Amino acid sequence: MGIFDIIGPVMIGPSSSHTAGAARIGRMAREILGEPVVKAKITLYGSFSDTGKGHGTDKALAAGLMGYLPESEEIRDALQIAKDKGIDMEFVFSNEEPAHPNTAFIQAQGKSGHESDILGVSLGGGRIKITEIDGISVEITGEEYTLITNHYDVPGIVAAVSLRLANHNINISNMRVFRKKKGLNAVMIVHTDQEVPESMIKELVDCNKNIKRVISLGII
Repeated sequence: MGIFDIIGPVMIGPSSSHTAGAARIGRMAREILGEPVVKAKITLYGSFSDTGKGHGTDKALAAGLMGYLPESEEIRDALQIAKDKGIDMEFVFSNEEPAHPNTAFIQAQGKSGHESDILGVSLGGGRIKITEIDGISVEITGEEYTLITNHYDVPGIVAAVSLRLANHNINISNMRVFRKKKGLNAVMIVHTDQEVPESMIKELVDCNKNIKRVISLGII
């Protein structure tokens, strides 16, 4: 157990689960999208839906999607800030029973038109887990440096990416590959001891023709 499991995170708002966790989910969704958000539809489930407005969950998610941290003062005015910036934020408070009580499903669109769907849960104490990206089950906590590849499920992807990381002296702590179905779209999650610099992204995309997209995430 770490100190933040006992005293909680530094944050704005009344709840580490509903506010700090929500802000981290939003910020992680922005990082996964890979560009500034111009439009988002956020569906809240379970206690996020039941008590989210009172705990500022909608404001925290909006702030995170704009890149603000859980301790940012801007969380209090995040919905107005989004409106002033011309960012379309739509919130849906669902009555459906989720697998986890603090669940948010974010359908985000970036300034280039790129879209991504992210399912995230708040685990308490400000900790989160991203459990789905574009319909593919994943596990990302934001507590480690993370590399995400979106690729076709063919042989050679793991070897190609691992070789490039080794060439740059970046050590892999663990990795997992997720797919919808054999031979179709897949996602590889690689946790590393060092952050993968943005300068490597093009090299990783170009190392195999079946890699469609690569995202490097810092510790969030």
